[in-house]
Amino acid sequence: MRNIAQIRKEYMLESLDEKDIAQDPIEQFERWWDNAFNSGIDEINAMTLATVNAKGAPSARIVLLKGYDLNGFVFYSNYLSNKAKDIDTNPLVCLVFFWKELERQVRIEGIAEKISFEKSDEYFSSRPHGSQIGAWASPQSKVVPSREVLEKSMLDAEIKFAEKAVPKPDHWGGYIVKPISIEFWQGRPNRLHDRIIYSLESEEGWRIERLAP
Repeated sequence: MRNIAQIRKEYMLESLDEKDIAQDPIEQFERWWDNAFNSGIDEINAMTLATVNAKGAPSARIVLLKGYDLNGFVFYSNYLSNKAKDIDTNPLVCLVFFWKELERQVRIEGIAEKISFEKSDEYFSSRPHGSQIGAWASPQSKVVPSREVLEKSMLDAEIKFAEKAVPKPDHWGGYIVKPISIEFWQGRPNRLHDRIIYSLESEEGWRIERLAP
């Protein structure tokens, strides 16, 4: 059996210095996002979403970033899913991007809020037909007796919407995570990594600090 404890990688590619960073974390995120996009990494928008349920138990899963601006980071989901129930109970969430090819990580803590029906509807209309049908067919996070049940539900939805545009279900839509802190992590040799964190002090400013690795 492979010795798991001996699996390791030395990080050598880049550094992250206070004198080189943007004063706004969204601008810094955009710099790293552009780097990741231009590097050709697959699914650079894949991010871990961590939530906490009513019993205080944490849960994490991968979701896809679908947009960002100065207000925050947007993803879409079923509003009846476990993640949605967690957010209803405790809207404080965490997002994590890990771009291993660049030896970089971005960790975002913030408040998740539903976006407007209009914005959700606009995005839903842009989705592939199969994804639209799937939003109707899948009772996300619910126990189902078999794969066949899901496939029949998919077929039923296909038939129902065969002659018309697929509308957005009321139980489906977007969230925006409004950041209260954003940490940028750059791998460095000997595990002496660079960690720069932006913490929101007011609506107009961010405190920038270095964290020990």
